[in-house]
Amino acid sequence: MKFLHTSDWHLGRAFHRVNLLGAQAAFVDHLVAAVREHEVDALLVAGDVYDRAVPPLSAVELYDRALHRLADLGVPTVMISGNHDSARRLGVGSGLIDRAGIHLRTDPAGCADPVVLADVHGEVAFYGLPYLEPALVKDQFGAEKASHEAVLGAAMDRIRADLGGRPTGTRSVVLAHAFVTGGQASDSERDIAVGGVEAVPASVFDGVDYAALGHLHGCQTITERVRYSGSPLAYSFSEADHRKTMWLVELGAGGEIAAERIGTPVPRALGRLRGRLDDLLGDPAHTAHEDSWVEAVLTDPVRPDDPMARLATRFPHILSLGFDPEGREEEPGVSYAQRLKGRSDQEIAEDFVAHVRGGGRADEAERAVLQGAFDDVRVDDGLRETHR
Repeated sequence: MKFLHTSDWHLGRAFHRVNLLGAQAAFVDHLVAAVREHEVDALLVAGDVYDRAVPPLSAVELYDRALHRLADLGVPTVMISGNHDSARRLGVGSGLIDRAGIHLRTDPAGCADPVVLADVHGEVAFYGLPYLEPALVKDQFGAEKASHEAVLGAAMDRIRADLGGRPTGTRSVVLAHAFVTGGQASDSERDIAVGGVEAVPASVFDGVDYAALGHLHGCQTITERVRYSGSPLAYSFSEADHRKTMWLVELGAGGEIAAERIGTPVPRALGRLRGRLDDLLGDPAHTAHEDSWVEAVLTDPVRPDDPMARLATRFPHILSLGFDPEGREEEPGVSYAQRLKGRSDQEIAEDFVAHVRGGGRADEAERAVLQGAFDDVRVDDGLRETHR
């Protein structure tokens, strides 16, 4: 059984002020061509199809065209919802679309109802496990507590139970959208921490032949059988060193895994430059980035006049400009924006408490109150979406 594993399309997302719809359309073209060229038996999309719950019409139209083209190829597609998607909206019409070979799995209750495909070696069960908001599905799954590990573990128990009742030799693939321990995050993923904990161990997926993961934007191998495809496009400058790809996976007769990376189109390279303005404008080492999307951090002791316009004379596609003056005494080398990068909402709130107190950190009870407030907002957002 041969399949393509992709995820995190984020249709409708922009890169700073640049509209990426054209680049996303080029990716869809490439995807359809790859499905045809490699003669795959299935396409897997592991969540975050859209960038937000209510995507722009242009993104919905691109998604619609993609589904029609994939259906025309006659290659089954299994797709789950991610934390950026509205599960209900993405799942509208799923029963009808299912007849065209596009299998949308957006309802947690159906996680143990697989799409079953067959090759010369027998059946392969594809289980779609959409993003699970712990507080909303804890009771449904009978989980011990409202944590990612608990609800994913309970969902996987259902999947393993279903798999155990299938013919001997049935191979299995799970699509999931989660942050697995050992994965490397970037700046463009939305925080999914609950109760201060977001990561789950790879062992939660024990018992299946392959776990096709979404959420993290870098292509990563957690274990031979647990992998992230990453996003097909870069959505932050922190992804400048990523090689954007999809996984082409062959599942052998006994569940053996052979996987290779298939590159995706790059609309424009990313450049992260740092130094004094005159050096950035004159250093020939930066020639390679003259046609890149550029993030520049100036280290001049005094802020230069009109730096963005001057940089644009050499780097016409510059998108981001920061300042980190040499010799600054207070937290040298770290700008305010840099201090916030990679920090959760909880950590930022605790820093604010310390700031207004003049250094006194939030105690355990106060941290619990803050975390409870963030969890309540996340759950409330989910409930609002569910009842719309």
